[in-house]
Amino acid sequence: MNKLIKAFCFAILLFCCSTIADAQVSIGIRIGPPPRARVERVVRQPGPAYAWVPGYWYPVGNHYKWHNGYWTLPPYAGAQWIAPRYEGQQFYNGYWQGARGEFEHNHKWDKEKKRDADRDDRDHDRH
Repeated sequence: MNKLIKAFCFAILLFCCSTIADAQVSIGIRIGPPPRARVERVVRQPGPAYAWVPGYWYPVGNHYKWHNGYWTLPPYAGAQWIAPRYEGQQFYNGYWQGARGEFEHNHKWDKEKKRDADRDDRDHDRH
């Protein structure tokens, strides 16, 4: 009888642990949609391989920060810029998309002239 009680208690413990393990908790701050995009003047394309990335708002903490539009070399030939968007009360970052996969723009590169160009896969955040 003692073994039966131990086995029953063990089974209940396993069930409770598996139920807790399946639970998901999500904590986030919702700051709402970004402001309207700013009107920008597109400057002359520096070369035929350059792509224009229009300006956009992106979240930083509990507010949005404006990122001016710019010309850049894509991370690889054929990559296309997919603009950031806000839908379903959630913000989605912009990224490069193409045959070699999706690569997120890293704002640490913004001071560099070529920004996203010729980045190694290790330098990109894959989606």
